[in-house]
Amino acid sequence: MSTSWKEDYDALLARVTGPGVVEPARLAKMSGLELLQGIANGTLPYPPINRTLDFYLLEVEPGRAVFQGLPSMKHYNPISTVHGGFHATLLDSAMACAVQSLIAAGQAYTTLEFKVHLVRPLTEKTGPVRAEGKIVASGRRTATAEGRLVDESGRLCSHGTTTCLIFDVEAR
Repeated sequence: MSTSWKEDYDALLARVTGPGVVEPARLAKMSGLELLQGIANGTLPYPPINRTLDFYLLEVEPGRAVFQGLPSMKHYNPISTVHGGFHATLLDSAMACAVQSLIAAGQAYTTLEFKVHLVRPLTEKTGPVRAEGKIVASGRRTATAEGRLVDESGRLCSHGTTTCLIFDVEAR
C-alpha cells in the first residue's frame, strides 16, 4: 500500500527526537552512517536547522541520503516564491549526508564547494519535496556527490553537485 509524501512526513515528524546535537566524544566513536541512521529513526536528535527550515532526513543508506521538506510562506523571498536557499540547503544536506554515510568513526567531512541549478520555482502550493543525494566518487580524502530535488509528481525542481573534504577528527 502506497502512502502519500504528506503521510510519510507526518510519520517522520512523529518519530524524530527533537532538535539538538550529539556530544563530540560520542560522535567521534560513531560512523557517519550510524549517526545518520540514529537521526532518521529518531534515537538521536536532528540538527536544529531542520526545524528552522522544516526539512528532515527521511532515508539513509551507504552512499545515499534523502531529505523531505515542506516549502511554505515562511520560506518566501520578495518575489513570492520560496527562496533559492531552501533548494540549496536541502540539496547540500542530501549530497553531503551521502558523503557522511561513508565516513568511518573518527572521521569528519566538510563541504569544499557545491553548485545548485534551480529549474522550477517552489511555492506553498508545491507540497512536499524530496532531495536525494548520491555518491559519484569517494576516496580517502575527497568525495563527490550529486543531488536532485523533486516534487511528489517527480518533477525536477533543482539539481546540484558537491565536493567534500574527508579528514580525521583530532583527539580531544
